Amino acid sequence: MNLARVSENGQITLPLEIRRLLGVKSGDKVLFVQNQNGEVVLSNVSAQAIRKAQTAFVGAAEAMEVHNEDDVLKLVEQVRYGRESKQ
Repeated sequence: MNLARVSENGQITLPLEIRRLLGVKSGDKVLFVQNQNGEVVLSNVSAQAIRKAQTAFVGAAEAMEVHNEDDVLKLVEQVRYGRESKQ
């Protein structure tokens, strides 16, 4: 169990154990959501955004025929210079 005190300005400091559990770092945003039981759930929005992006890009590398670092470099060159790579 972890407790946090609310300041006069309504601010709290997340206990270290909770920050570690959620992977919250300085500058991250956290989301408070009330579930159907009336409990308030805290989640790391930054981590959620990364997971959502990872899910959205599943299969994209294969579709673009990007299989290794050389393929990534070729793709970057194509985007950067608007042409096919000479490699």
